[in-house]
Amino acid sequence: MAAQSPQPLSPQQARKLVLHSQQLPQVTRKGSALSATLAALEHLGYVQIDTISVIERAHHHTLWNRNPRYQTSHLDQLIADRSAFEYWSHAAAYLPMRDFRHSLPRKQAIKSGEQSHWYSPEPKMIRHVHDRIRAEGPLMAKDFEHTGKRKKTAEWHAKPAKKALEYLYMQGDLMTVRRHNFHKVYDLTGRVLPDNIDTSTPTEKEHARFLIQRYLKANGLAQLQDFHYLRKGVKPAILGELKQMLSDGELITVQVGELSYHALPESLDLLNNPLARSKLKILSPFDNLVIQRQRMRDLFDFDYQIECYVTAAKRKHGYFVLPILWDGRLVARIDCKADRKSGEMHVLSLHQEASLRKVDEFRTALDAAMEDFARFNSCETLRSAR
Repeated sequence: MAAQSPQPLSPQQARKLVLHSQQLPQVTRKGSALSATLAALEHLGYVQIDTISVIERAHHHTLWNRNPRYQTSHLDQLIADRSAFEYWSHAAAYLPMRDFRHSLPRKQAIKSGEQSHWYSPEPKMIRHVHDRIRAEGPLMAKDFEHTGKRKKTAEWHAKPAKKALEYLYMQGDLMTVRRHNFHKVYDLTGRVLPDNIDTSTPTEKEHARFLIQRYLKANGLAQLQDFHYLRKGVKPAILGELKQMLSDGELITVQVGELSYHALPESLDLLNNPLARSKLKILSPFDNLVIQRQRMRDLFDFDYQIECYVTAAKRKHGYFVLPILWDGRLVARIDCKADRKSGEMHVLSLHQEASLRKVDEFRTALDAAMEDFARFNSCETLRSAR
């Protein structure tokens, strides 16, 4: 089959395609609030877990932006219902259970030693941890601490046990059944998985195709590096499958300025749908839309860095500055802090992009969005230093 010429897209069309694919603003979903959360998770493919709680944690924030009826109890319920599970995407994440078999290639690569893990295996501790969970049921790392009068030994105190738990988790022998005060509670995988779940290991070709299709359905268009972002060992298979899918007409190439992207042909139909440009979204720094920073620079001309990992003296915008989506663009960033004890949401700073023109309309949309955002963060009052 002869190669097709790339289809040109304007930057505005490319951004529209990306935002519709990311379901930002959200789509209307029927059914229960919980089913809407599951549908959003299944569409995105994952939501990244983060421990920072200056505002509501990233996994809750990301899903709330796709489902206004979202409740922070939903993820716990989906884990309990075995509709979702925790593992690794490009980072620690909640994933839909229907995609479980595609977590197996990484698990098996770690178990075989083909891929390294940040913890080296300690066979004696691993056996101890595994045997206790098998005999006693779900346990946390702190359940391996000594509570008697004897001093903790270097071998059996909590830190080596935590390493063993994480190693067993990453290689697939353990899964989390819930979190308690944000600490993982582990159990044997065989006792966690639903009876009807497919546990067959996908072939290299199947897995590559899955990564390509899932990414494009959730993101609209992509370059090669997007498909294997922070994933080890999958680039050659993805490259081979991309060539085959392009040859078979399952994918098309689109041209945005000087950059070429891949897309699913049917995704271009999304360009016929209007984009709710007046709706403003305050995004998590770990939102699926913005997590690949170079992609945001290329497509949205938005140079973003989360600065909580930067020393205070070198910060330009704030400790936990949040991107703001409005009018089909990323137009500003805002630094907020939720004081849940006092019920106050503090707005520490607001930085608008130089390209923002309709400032008054933007401020009106932001004021309305901040009220919703404060309520989502269990705050009743806004305090602004801006």
